[in-house]
Amino acid sequence: MSGIHEFIDNEIKSNDVVLFMKGTPQFPQCGFSGQVVQILDYIGVDYKSVNVLADSEIRQGIKEYSSWPTIPQLYIKGEFVGGCDIVREMFQAGELQQHLQESGIAVRAAS
Repeated sequence: MSGIHEFIDNEIKSNDVVLFMKGTPQFPQCGFSGQVVQILDYIGVDYKSVNVLADSEIRQGIKEYSSWPTIPQLYIKGEFVGGCDIVREMFQAGELQQHLQESGIAVRAAS
């Protein structure tokens, strides 16, 4: 495993929720990353973000790691969940919140 894959593997395994995104949660640099940040913030889950724009090796490495061609990518408990469309569909169906809770991750109660 290359150094970059080890770094990615470590981030994913040492944090319950990891979002690989373009930009930061405060300043998303693509609309899709921004949407996932909004969803995660709305459900009140703690997550680690990794800015793929800060390092081209990470940007390429995460695509190889997940065999998924686009950013953002969301991981829960070491498992690849999906990109923006999948996360949004799961959120709208209530499946994302359920998946987080089943994984033992606290989410804000729906108002």
